[in-house]
This record gives sequence, structure tokens and C-alpha cells, in this order.
Amino acid sequence: MSGDQLVARLRSALGDKSVVTDADVLDAHRSDTATFCTAGVPLVMVRPGSTAEVQEVVRAAGEYGVPIVTQGARTGLSGAANAIDGCVLLSTARMNQILEVSVEDQVAVVQPGVINADLSRAVLEQGLFYPPDPSSWEMSTVGGNIATNAGGLCCVKYGVTGDFVRGLEVVLASGEVVRTGRRSAKGVAGYDLSQVIVGSEGTLGIVTEATLALRPAPEAALTAAATFLSVEDGVAAAAAVMASGLRPSLLEFLDGVTARAIQNYRDMGLPANVGSLLMAQSDRGPRAAEDVAAIAEICTAHGAVDVAVASDAEESAMLLEARRLVHYALEPLGTTLIDDVAVPRSQLVALLHGIEAISKQYDVLIACPGHIGDGNMHPTVVFDKDDPAAEARALEAFGAVMDLGLSLGGTITGEHGVGKLKRQWLAQELGPVGLQLQRNVKAAFDPQGLLNPDKLFL
Repeated sequence: MSGDQLVARLRSALGDKSVVTDADVLDAHRSDTATFCTAGVPLVMVRPGSTAEVQEVVRAAGEYGVPIVTQGARTGLSGAANAIDGCVLLSTARMNQILEVSVEDQVAVVQPGVINADLSRAVLEQGLFYPPDPSSWEMSTVGGNIATNAGGLCCVKYGVTGDFVRGLEVVLASGEVVRTGRRSAKGVAGYDLSQVIVGSEGTLGIVTEATLALRPAPEAALTAAATFLSVEDGVAAAAAVMASGLRPSLLEFLDGVTARAIQNYRDMGLPANVGSLLMAQSDRGPRAAEDVAAIAEICTAHGAVDVAVASDAEESAMLLEARRLVHYALEPLGTTLIDDVAVPRSQLVALLHGIEAISKQYDVLIACPGHIGDGNMHPTVVFDKDDPAAEARALEAFGAVMDLGLSLGGTITGEHGVGKLKRQWLAQELGPVGLQLQRNVKAAFDPQGLLNPDKLFL
């Protein structure tokens, strides 16, 4: 295979401006934000602007036997967008158009490079709501969110990205285009190939268009925040909130390690012996005040030493500040390695106790914020990257947390995806039969194994 010949063909098909071979640019686009995932040196990066141009890229790469790694904004945390040596990087950055917003059908039709926040704001102008809101929503793309089935703070009430995917346009490894799903609210004809593509991390096809379900815009929201002196009390309060029949639009948890880091970073008035923080929000407009008052009562009944209830949007934002500060508060403490386990809510105390034991065993700091309403926690190992021994212990602790989550009936990833970071645990979660079935699916979609080939499976 001549790399020069492939690059020349790509230039002929897409034009010089859409084909990049500059070494510095390629180096800057080799990886996502995941720590400890290797990234190769790509041959070329292409920036197609249409489905037809994506087809041209896929056909050319297929003829030369060159793998393709599709990238959105590269905000992922599992290495799924990392290059491999000699690959074609396919950036969706130019495919960033909101093609349609239908108030009548309550759907949006978008290209994969649309930024999540831009879509959310565009539909809100028409009285509609796109709920999936990963923490990277100001930067991450809809295509990337589909690739990992991304979640976010609102998942506890509204669900994850896949719950809003009605249909997809996908370029297959053959260069053919398939449309999966449908625009209608209901439809059960045949296998649900849309949901097979969702979460497949670019290994089965390249999404070039998505039809997404929308909701009516939520009403005004109010927030409550509660401080506890133990993990157990905070988890029990969260469980009681979910069992009460209330459906908060947000239910977030910070363990004591995280809360103390935030207090050290910025004075939030938290006690030195804080054990956990719980933050809840209701977006039911006139009924929100009643909801957060009920949540406050539940928290008090479960041992909260301080409960604050917002009366307006400004106060609500202040109460949620601690959650937004997690990254900034942990950053000065060292390099972070973020886990993404999810367990049944009944196992959350066991998970948090287990994480504390792992922290002591490997002599590393582990903070544990998370989306407690759906059991998706983000144990974050913090260590000194300049200390090889500390780095080795951090990696062992990361793996121990994965094993712990699986032992509690959970999963290795609730919303970040497998990528390269978690491949060694996928087989453990799926089992041999399940793993083989998934390999068979991959082979059916991509017989040459050229679409993001070193992700998901070892």
C-alpha cells in the first residue's frame, strides 16, 4: 500500500483543504482526553462535509486496507477516538448542521458534528428540550454522544442519549449507506439497528445523520442541597428520595473526599468532617418548590446536618456550584484517572466502602462523585504522575474498582464507553458467549476490521 497514493485519492475526492497531512496537526489530533491510552501516528486526517464525502473516504480506505478512526470533539474519556499507526482520522467537525427542528413531530435532524449545547439551545428557542447533557455538553458532539451512548446529570429523569435516538444514517464499511430506525414515535419492524449502532464507538459504521426525539421544554427548576456526616446517610437519603415517588431532574452525590477537596479549593461552608453531599433538582415549575421541600424533609429525616433549599434560579445555581467544581478541586491534587462504574442503587454503600478500602490498599486518593440517582459513579484516582510507583498503584486501584463494580452486579461503564481503557474488563462483564456474539456483530458490519479496529475488544 502506498500512503501517498491514498492521500492523493483523498485529495482528489475531498479537495486539498479537507485533507491534512501536517505532522503537528496530526499529532494534536491523535487522542481524546483519556489518560493512559496509547495513540498511534495517523497517516492523514480528513474533514468530509457530507455523507457522500464520507462514502468516498471509506471506499478509498477500504481499497487500500487502511483503518479509519472517526473523531468528534475528542472529549471522550476512554481512548475510543485515539489514532492507530497509519490510519485515516475522519473528523466530523465540518458536518455540523442542524438540518431540521420539527415542533409538530418533536424531532431534530442533525449532522454528527453538531455540538450538544448548540442543539439544546436551538431547540429551546422553539419550546423544545433535548435532555442528554454530558458534562462536556459545551464541547462534545452529538455524534460522539451517540458513539458512547453518553449520559449526564439529567439521566435520572430523562434517560441517556440512546433513549432519544429515533433513527440514524450510517456509512458502512463497504461504503454503502443504511438508514436505521424511523422518524415516528413508534416502530418495531425488524432488529433495532439504531440501538446496535448507539454505543458502538465507531466500530460498526460512521454516523452521518441522526433523527433525535425531543421533549417539551422543562419548566423552571429549583434545587436542594444536603450535607451529611457519613456516606451511609447520604446514600440512604438518595434511596429514599427515589423510593418516594418523586422524580428529581437531577440527583448528584459527592463523597467526603470530594467534598473536602471542594471546600479546600473554595470555601463552601462545609464542615471539616463532611461525609457526603446530596444535590437534587426538580424542574416542575410551580410544583418544584413542593418537590424540593419534600426532598429536604427526606434528607433531614436521614441525618442531614444542613439542608438548603433554593427559592429561585440564582440560588439553585449557587447550590449546584459544588458539583461543577469537582474537576477544578481535584486538579491541583494530581493527575486523575476517572472510572465510570454503575451499580444497582442497593449496592452503592458497598461500592463506596469498597472504594475506600481500595484507596487504603493501594495508598492512593480516590474521590467518588457521581449520578447517584441511577447508580452511575465516577471514582477518580488521584496520584502524582511524576512518581512511577504512584502511577503503578493508581492503575492497580483503577482495575480493582472495575472488579468491585462487576462483583456488585454492575457494569464497567455507565456512560463513558469502553474504548481502549477498559477493554480488558469487557470480556469479564460479557462472558465468553456474549463476547463472541459481539465479535460476530462486528464482523458482520465490518468484515475487513477497518473501523476503529483496536477498540472495545482485546
